[in-house]
Amino acid sequence: MPPAPDPAAPPSPQTERPNRGLTIPPTPAVPSDYHLPVMPDEVVAALAPRPGMTILDGTFGGGGHSARLLNAGASVIAIDRDKDAITQAAPLQAAFPDRFRIFHARFDQFPEILQREAIGPLHGILLDIGVSSHQFDDASRGFSIRFNGPLDMRMDQSDAISAASIVNSWPESDIADTLYRLGEEHASRRIAAAIVRHRDSQPFSSTTELADVIASVVPKKGAQHPAVKSFQALRIAVNDELGCLQRALAAAPPNLLPYGRIAVITFHSLEDRIVKLWMRHLSETETDRPEWPAPRPNPDLCLSLPTRRPIAPSPAELAANPRSRSARLRVAERLPSA
Repeated sequence: MPPAPDPAAPPSPQTERPNRGLTIPPTPAVPSDYHLPVMPDEVVAALAPRPGMTILDGTFGGGGHSARLLNAGASVIAIDRDKDAITQAAPLQAAFPDRFRIFHARFDQFPEILQREAIGPLHGILLDIGVSSHQFDDASRGFSIRFNGPLDMRMDQSDAISAASIVNSWPESDIADTLYRLGEEHASRRIAAAIVRHRDSQPFSSTTELADVIASVVPKKGAQHPAVKSFQALRIAVNDELGCLQRALAAAPPNLLPYGRIAVITFHSLEDRIVKLWMRHLSETETDRPEWPAPRPNPDLCLSLPTRRPIAPSPAELAANPRSRSARLRVAERLPSA
């Protein structure tokens, strides 16, 4: 006869839908001057962390999301490609030595980490696709137009490609296509031509140098600097941000337990469109094409959507953290039969 179930044990996510919206106890202090977590309460409500759960925090940042998940009793596998972020993990490692582990990697590499460390399927996955406040505010990282610094933009500074290598070596047509595709910059060809003219006489080395060249050929409209879209495009290209997102999404369902959830925070339309279309396709019961006589069952069906609309920051969060204004949170749950 099998042993009687332990009444104090949490329900297994493999067989029972978790209770969402638990009351979360106070969160231990994390260094908020490094990076403020975006929509932390909404993330906790979506993933419903509790003892016995293992959740992947795909972008550790300053540890704000991980701290809340840990404080609710879950175990956390954290990842960050920025070594500066890894150094911020010491307080959580000391506070939760048995339930917290962190790895230096891109978040799309999480299946390799799970396999290497013999970690089974997850109860939850959090992907925060944004750039950390620390990365924007550290002039030496070269992410921001606000500071004069090296033209870098690498989240992992061991990577070979930097923003300087792109603007100083890529063909003009490739630069123009990148600015248009990843920055939605309609003046991309004009900017690319100006970049090539400048580098022919003097290679780019600083953020201010590049921003000034872009501003010389793009009129300023409103408060936004003319180089904002170009800087976004270069940053995305340097870090292969959209490729990482697509690979991580593809790997998520096979690594989620039944009823396990994935929560994704995006910060611009390119990212959000990828997540929206991915979740929509994997949650549709039927697919259709013009050449088909009738819709057919969707062979990729494996998710359900708790809410089809993205979740935006609250007015209180917007007041406390204006950088969260463009953030959107989308959530999906793995079907038990998938």
